[in-house]
Amino acid sequence: VVEGTGDHGCEYMTGGVVVVLGGTGRNFAAGMSGGVAYVWDEDGDFAQRCNPDMLKLEKIPPAAAAGSDDAGLPKQRSISVSDAGMGDLLRFDAERLRILVERHLLHTGSPRARALLDDWDTALGKFVKVMPSDYAKALADMKARAAIAAE
Repeated sequence: VVEGTGDHGCEYMTGGVVVVLGGTGRNFAAGMSGGVAYVWDEDGDFAQRCNPDMLKLEKIPPAAAAGSDDAGLPKQRSISVSDAGMGDLLRFDAERLRILVERHLLHTGSPRARALLDDWDTALGKFVKVMPSDYAKALADMKARAAIAAE
């Protein structure tokens, strides 16, 4: 979690999760082939600074109601050294994002994180999910193969 980036943020990113709670420079996510980034787009102009060649930009839907299909839900704490608890990257964006902003507040005392959390419903509507199209397809394919193997 960072509170802003200069030019070329997340350039050539291959995995993981990044949250940007502030402005970005130009050419964000150029060459990004994996992972997911959540960018707080306060002014609604992030798409102009993003390199859209291989990416999907999506709004973050509100948190899903708890239900019987919560497999892959992100966890507040890391599960192990090899699993940061981020869950299914194709689902639960609002939940994952809130957990990461809460962690940032806990570890840094960030006034920006506190302000976003204090008005979370409004803040959530200003975040953009940045994910490489091919990466999303690969994750969906792996999930489908795992479901078939489990039958």
